[in-house]
Amino acid sequence: MTDPCDLPAVELRRLIGNRRLSPVELLQSCLRRIETVNPAVNAVVALDAEGGMAAARAAEEAVMRGDRLGALHGLPVGVKDLNDTAGLRTTYGSPMFRDHVPERDERMVAALRQAGAIILAKTNTPEFGTGGNTINDVYGATGNAFDPALSCAGSSGGSGVALATGMLPLCTGSDTGGSLRKPAAWSGVVGFRPTPGLVASEKRRIGWSTLSVQGPMGRDVADTALLLSAMASPDTRDPMAATVEAEALALRRPVDLASLRVAFSVDLGFAPIAPSIRRVFAARMAALGGSFARCVDEAPDMAGIDRAYRVIRCVNFLAGFKRHYERDPMLLGANTRGNYEEGLRYSLADLAAAQAEQTRIYRAFQEFFTRHDLLLSPTQALTPFPKQLPYPTEMEGMPLSGYFATSGITYGISMTGHPALCIPCGVDENGMPFGLQVVGPRGADGFTLDAALALERHFAAMPAFRRPLPDLARLATSA
Repeated sequence: MTDPCDLPAVELRRLIGNRRLSPVELLQSCLRRIETVNPAVNAVVALDAEGGMAAARAAEEAVMRGDRLGALHGLPVGVKDLNDTAGLRTTYGSPMFRDHVPERDERMVAALRQAGAIILAKTNTPEFGTGGNTINDVYGATGNAFDPALSCAGSSGGSGVALATGMLPLCTGSDTGGSLRKPAAWSGVVGFRPTPGLVASEKRRIGWSTLSVQGPMGRDVADTALLLSAMASPDTRDPMAATVEAEALALRRPVDLASLRVAFSVDLGFAPIAPSIRRVFAARMAALGGSFARCVDEAPDMAGIDRAYRVIRCVNFLAGFKRHYERDPMLLGANTRGNYEEGLRYSLADLAAAQAEQTRIYRAFQEFFTRHDLLLSPTQALTPFPKQLPYPTEMEGMPLSGYFATSGITYGISMTGHPALCIPCGVDENGMPFGLQVVGPRGADGFTLDAALALERHFAAMPAFRRPLPDLARLATSA
């Protein structure tokens, strides 16, 4: 018999609404799974079992009264430990905030509660979300759901692993250079980076930047869209916020793959990619090519994007960590401190040149999408590395420098502001999850989700493309 915690969130919400599953039963199932599996992977880092149970009982009572129920009614949700949760410890992965308990929710968390979600847990993240591996000095490292000795990527790694192992049916994440998509790839789940402004945030320090966004994670596309429908908001405190009909985001229908003009690129023309990942991606595209109206190997023009990204990303660090750095640089971890100090070396002329380059690349990307409906690529440049490494220094013999040296395949897309998501697509040559990155046209979040849903259903009939599942029994005994 399938445990409730292993069912899709859309199905769970249907069962709750039909009075066939109690929110209390679901919460108990999630708590049992957390108790059994989390010691092996360290994905859930703060837990409100008592508050969650009280909320589940209240949710059950609302169902029995026949109240109008929200989109997430009775569903336990994990919130990345970068987001403020009232009464539940929020550390941002930093020892400076080891004992920080916010007095109120930030907007997105409040919206989830309003939609009926039960905020049960916080999920692990590197310090201030800075890193391609989920490790910090407060909680330690999160292990991969398929091999706890290996990295789950970052920075939304705790959320990815919690989903993969059935500890939670839905989780939030955030993404600057790939922090939603990369952990999703190594966890065999879905992570969606929406158009900037679709999920408004009052906490974004650089309000007009396209880089940092918050987004949903789920085990499949429909679950991810359901969570997005509750996260999205036109909150005017975010200058990028756009007017949205949030409820419509949950109602996805797959597109006809045979109608799509698809481009694919293993490296977007510039990103370092491991030879083994190149081989896996080539095999996937060879098998998929005939499913579309047209499928061509073509990279967008992204010349100069690596330099532009290095400069522009530092603006966020200069804006966010000046007070801490000037008080004592050692208050910040190596990744955060290194980014701040790199930012100090750039001039206003450097920033102007970087933003001009970003604009040129953006315009070239728009021309690219006049000829193509979708762009497909790998989501990860390599297979998982040991979890205690802050970042890899080599990739199958290729030397690397810096923790985001392997993130070009995702940060290139971040710089354009286009919606993108990772969907599971079988395993790599090491038997670890392989994720396919699906990039849609500017502002076409719904279409991008619909295309991903069609691909997901197509993959279900292809054994080598199906979503892999971790060995929960092995995790339970290895804790």
